[in-house]
Amino acid sequence: MSFLKNVLLFQAGLGVLANVFLIFFYTFIILVHKSKLMDLISCQLTLIHIVLVLTGGDFWLTDVFESLSIENDLKCKATFYISRVMRGLSICITCLLSVFQAVTISPNSSVLANFKQNLKKYIIRAFFCIWILNLSFSSNRIFYVGAFINVSETNQMKVTKYCSLFPMNDIIRALILTVTTSRDVFLVGVMLTSSGYMVIILFRHQRQCKHLHSLSHPRASPEKRATQTILMIVFVFVVMYWVDFVFSSTAVLLWMYHPVILTVQKFVMNAYPTITPLVQISSDNRIINMLANFRSKCHKIFK
Repeated sequence: MSFLKNVLLFQAGLGVLANVFLIFFYTFIILVHKSKLMDLISCQLTLIHIVLVLTGGDFWLTDVFESLSIENDLKCKATFYISRVMRGLSICITCLLSVFQAVTISPNSSVLANFKQNLKKYIIRAFFCIWILNLSFSSNRIFYVGAFINVSETNQMKVTKYCSLFPMNDIIRALILTVTTSRDVFLVGVMLTSSGYMVIILFRHQRQCKHLHSLSHPRASPEKRATQTILMIVFVFVVMYWVDFVFSSTAVLLWMYHPVILTVQKFVMNAYPTITPLVQISSDNRIINMLANFRSKCHKIFK
C-alpha cells in the first residue's frame, strides 16, 4: 500500500511540475507574444489540471486546509466540490479543444468553415457557459459529502482518511449517475466524432501532398502537428475516463470502496492531467526551440 502511495505522490508531483511549466509558458506567450486561440484554450485546460491533481490526489490541498485549521466537514465538502468541478471542466474543455481544431483545419467548402470567422466569439461564450454549468452541476457534492464519523452507525462510504460519502436515496443516486453519465457520454461522443473527422482530413491532406510532391514522408505542417497532438490527448482522455468511470460507478452502486481500489482510481484520475502536459511540451515546436536555445546558452556559459 505504501508503494502505491509513493507512486501516486510521484505522479502528482510530475503532473503539477509539467502543468506549472506550461502555465508559465502560455502566460508568457499570451501576454508578450502574439498568441493563438488554441493557446488560450490550452492555458485554461492546464490550470484546470493543476487544481485537479491537487484535489484528486488528496495531498497538498488537504495540508493547506489543515494548516488553516479548517474543520474536516468543510474541508471535505470543499475538496470534493472543487474536484468534481475540475473533472467536469476537464472533459468540457478537452471536448472544446477537439471541436476547435476540427473547425480550424476544416476545408473552406465544408459546413464547419462557416464558423471560422467568428470562432473567437463562440469560444469565449463557450468558456462562460462551461464554467457556469459545471459550477452549478456539481453543487450536489456539498450535500452528500462530509467528515467521516463512524461507518457502522451511519452507513457512510469512506473515500479518504477524513472524508466520506453520505448515504442517499436510491432514486437520487440513480438520477445523479444517469445525468452525469449522459453528459459525459455526449461529450465523449463529440470528441470521437470530431477526432474521426480530423483523421479523415489528415488522410486526405497526406494523399494530396504525396500526389503533388511525390514524397513518401512530406514535412508535417503546424496544423497537422497540432491536430496529431489533440488526437493523442483525446485518446488518452477517453481511455482514462472510461477506466475511471467503471471504478466510480461500481463503487457508488455497490456502496463500497477498498483502499487499494481507491488508490488505483486516483492514479487513473491523475493520469490524464499528468500525461497531457508532457504530450503538449514534447509536440510544441515553440517549447522545443525555447528549451534548445536555453540549453545552448547554458552550454556556452559553463563551457
